[in-house]
Amino acid sequence: MAPIDSDNTTAGEGEELRAGRRKAARYVVPVAVMGVAAATIGLVPALADSGDPDLPKVTAEQLIEKIAKSDVQQLSGTVRINTDLGLPDLGGLESGLMSGMSGGPGSGEDGEGSAADPSAKLTELVSGSHTLRVAADGPDRQKLSLLENAAEYSLIHNGKDVWGYDSRSNEVYHSTAADSTERPERDASGKDVPATPKHFADQALKAIDDTTSVTVGGTAHVAGRDAYRLVVEPKRDGSTVGAITVAVDAETGTPLKFTLTPASGGAAVVDVGFTEVSFAKPDASTFDFTPPAGAKVTEADKAAKADKAGERAEAPGHGRTAEGDLAKGMDGLKVIGEGWNSIATFDTGTGTGLPTASAGGDLGGFLGSFGDQVKGDFGSGTVFKTRLVNALITDDGKVYAGAVTKDALVKAADAAQ
Repeated sequence: MAPIDSDNTTAGEGEELRAGRRKAARYVVPVAVMGVAAATIGLVPALADSGDPDLPKVTAEQLIEKIAKSDVQQLSGTVRINTDLGLPDLGGLESGLMSGMSGGPGSGEDGEGSAADPSAKLTELVSGSHTLRVAADGPDRQKLSLLENAAEYSLIHNGKDVWGYDSRSNEVYHSTAADSTERPERDASGKDVPATPKHFADQALKAIDDTTSVTVGGTAHVAGRDAYRLVVEPKRDGSTVGAITVAVDAETGTPLKFTLTPASGGAAVVDVGFTEVSFAKPDASTFDFTPPAGAKVTEADKAAKADKAGERAEAPGHGRTAEGDLAKGMDGLKVIGEGWNSIATFDTGTGTGLPTASAGGDLGGFLGSFGDQVKGDFGSGTVFKTRLVNALITDDGKVYAGAVTKDALVKAADAAQ
């Protein structure tokens, strides 16, 4: 690699790094893949055949500051995303479960969900490989298109209108932005969806603290652009995160590629990168959209009202429900530990863990088959593992989850007794 001043800077050392981190945090976007399961993708070759570019030396502080100062308003390009959390193949069942958990208003007046609802459609990005086309022209115009086999899903923000269009089903989902903060990366429930390397990089920068090592790891060619490589690593054992590498455009400071590798080694858990990128102003027609003839159009406000009406109709009116218990437990969510070793914990309020094979029938046995049975001072429970996020569900209904090892979860549960 080209020579770089790769100082091994520990975040928290020096006011400049903290100031740069605070500026970078302004751009942080909540990332579901990183927060609950990550975010957060073997795609764009980090190095071109011509070799690494010879760029001026920079320090980690200077590179973080460069990202923070980046103010690219106009761009277009192609992004490749690959997520490998190591989840079992459930034949597509996991996508349906995540769509149901998204909480977005996905029901029309006929009670059926819209195939164009962003809160359901964009959950597909949490697993597998995907190709996206992205374009932006300031805060009021953005477009994201998910390319599928012989089909395309597009999410367009143009002024006050936000449109979702699924070409496979010829369905349209429409909402009206209350103000210019509405973006195509934001789903119908108001949550931001990770779509570009910048979204993932911002979340990683937010995590920088005194438990983190930050270095400059050389240079790279990404999407035909010269870039620096920022390397972020946990300093302590116990995290499932090995390292995060962000390729930062040398000219604009825009993150071009984000790669998260697990501590266990092997392929990246999350790899997001541009294969093509331009910082020229996109043509205005890029953001035009008119529902095609014959398309089914679902209005977001009507869908939300239908969902609420359905919830009231189905509610028992009294007594406890599993959903109510879980919501109550989530209200008491706490975070123990710090930095990369943080663990979220809450009590579901049910007093029980997973259904056993005898009590839960086929479902209990099915769920249990994906977990590891563990015991400790806390009692017993089941640990569900991915290559990044692990979760312990105890037999008395407590949950411990984080990007930490199984042993770390058991230790946390024991300490809570």
